[in-house]
Amino acid sequence: MKQLPLGVRLRAGAVYESFAQGRNSEIVTVLRSASAVPVWLWGAHGSGKTHLLQAACSAAGETAAYFPLNRSASLPPEALAGYERSPLLCIDDVDQVAGDQAWERALFHLFNEAAELRTRLIFAAAVAPRQAAWVLDDWRSRAAACVVYQLHELDDAGRIEALRLRAAQRGLQLPDETSEYLLKRMPRDLRSLFDLLDALDEASMVEQRRLTIPFIRDELEKHANTKS
Repeated sequence: MKQLPLGVRLRAGAVYESFAQGRNSEIVTVLRSASAVPVWLWGAHGSGKTHLLQAACSAAGETAAYFPLNRSASLPPEALAGYERSPLLCIDDVDQVAGDQAWERALFHLFNEAAELRTRLIFAAAVAPRQAAWVLDDWRSRAAACVVYQLHELDDAGRIEALRLRAAQRGLQLPDETSEYLLKRMPRDLRSLFDLLDALDEASMVEQRRLTIPFIRDELEKHANTKS
């Protein structure tokens, strides 16, 4: 895996098997395929874009590269040089550089060089390519040439499945009623739920208690008292 000089590392749990698909099963099928057609994923924060890009890199192994533009925009656009030689290149948060002509030009050249080398490109953004505020027409046309997929947010059943998969990665069994309890009382975006589950898991190991509703209620009350 080609890493960036930014301390960027793939999350250990970011694999296809831990992704609750919901209405996004077609997207997972496309990403798992060997197609060289460039793909553009877009969706709201917490919809799973980064998870899927990192899962694609994990599946490809040492031949893949992951480049998050939300953490890379402080670098010069020349930082992209050489990544077109990776058989798989996943560029995250690409809309973060919209309006920066130098970065857009770098993406344009990268796209062209990747096409010649048959490098597979997967982009992720908060918006579809035609909705981003690009200033370079050449790059706008390349971005629009990608096959575009919108990631749909999970319903409650999907969030419960996502929590179950996350818990299973940590060696936990999470009853549905426990997940439902969390959904009713906490922010419903997956990142917040995952962070809470991780914290509860650590607390349960310290106190040697299972993730039951009474235990979670006690922990949430402790947290509320600490903040007040």
